[in-house]
Amino acid sequence: MTAISPTNTDLIRACTVSRDVQNFDLLIEDMETEFGESWGDLTFAEAHAFMSEPDAGALEVIAIALDDADEPSVNIVRAIIEKAAARGIHILLIAEALSPILLHQLLRAGAEDFVPYPLPENALHEAIERLHKTDQAQVDYASAMAAPGGKHGSVLAVQALCGGAGATNFAINLGWELVQLSKSDSRSVCILDFDFQSGSVATYLDLARTEKVYELLSQTASMDADAFFAALQVFQDKLHVLTAPSDMLPLDLLSPEEIDRIVAMACAHFDYVIVDLPRAIMHWTETVLNMSDTFFALMELDMRSAQNTLRMIRALKADGIDLSKHRFVLNRAPKFTDLGGKSRAKRMAESLGIELNIYLPDGGLQVRDANDHGLPLAEFAAKNPLLKEIRKTATELHSVATATKMAAE
Repeated sequence: MTAISPTNTDLIRACTVSRDVQNFDLLIEDMETEFGESWGDLTFAEAHAFMSEPDAGALEVIAIALDDADEPSVNIVRAIIEKAAARGIHILLIAEALSPILLHQLLRAGAEDFVPYPLPENALHEAIERLHKTDQAQVDYASAMAAPGGKHGSVLAVQALCGGAGATNFAINLGWELVQLSKSDSRSVCILDFDFQSGSVATYLDLARTEKVYELLSQTASMDADAFFAALQVFQDKLHVLTAPSDMLPLDLLSPEEIDRIVAMACAHFDYVIVDLPRAIMHWTETVLNMSDTFFALMELDMRSAQNTLRMIRALKADGIDLSKHRFVLNRAPKFTDLGGKSRAKRMAESLGIELNIYLPDGGLQVRDANDHGLPLAEFAAKNPLLKEIRKTATELHSVATATKMAAE
């Protein structure tokens, strides 16, 4: 261990931060094994001051060692974590008898990983390797985005404004139609099922839900292209799908930054990325909205849809979010001869101050049966009237994307 001073900061690669590092003798041994003499130690007060110094940016890792006696110091520890994260320094927690609530708070503040104390054999080395893997994954991702052959996919978000509005059915059939339209120019399509609790894209396409999805969602910081593709399922060798996890998980499992990372990774490798959103508005919903090129909001011709749409519009406007990306889709729309129904739809749109952009007819029992068989409508009921309207929408989207691509070339 080397004392940290203004004359030797270039030699220090890492440091421990603790009330008294002598209380963590096993950590001292492992730090010497990992960094030799290129590490130092700071108290909480010293670390809080040092993280504001320019020289702090030279550190690779700080290991914050805590036990239950440090719980009164949580505020200064959180401040250290926030400062270090802002400087791009990796933050590792070494925790002994620390309450799960406090540990969760510190991880949310910016700590990247934690290791229990007493340290298991090679645990510190493995944790630092994971942090370095994160750095390499970020480099690989940046290279992929900058590569001449990298994709810049179009993001199409789909969300139901009421239960049973058919958002998932619309998403999978839109994706399959885009696959069929893209045969001639090899466009690729990926569906991301972000309903972590009741997502049914896997059911509608008869795909397996694997543990790899949860592994990917829980480690997005170290995600690379190989890990991303390993978590995808493929329908008929054409349509790639990130299914919902096999277990029901909280919708706030991921932060906006993690959602951004997954969508960006998909955009880097696919021409069309369809995001199937849960009905609930999450703190990361705005992230998807900002990344999307088109946001399809599905509703029905009834009071619950009208009320939910009005509440959503008010919420978006209150946050200053532009509605220009929204395309409102009326599912089970009145038939051509149903003049009364068409009049009701017009009045509802006027009262909400929106334009109904897409009218989807009722597909009937064939839609349910296709979903139960795990097939898109095109493979189960090719003449279904609902399919014709979805195909029309897909054709319009593909034409715009093709024109944009030609203009860019």
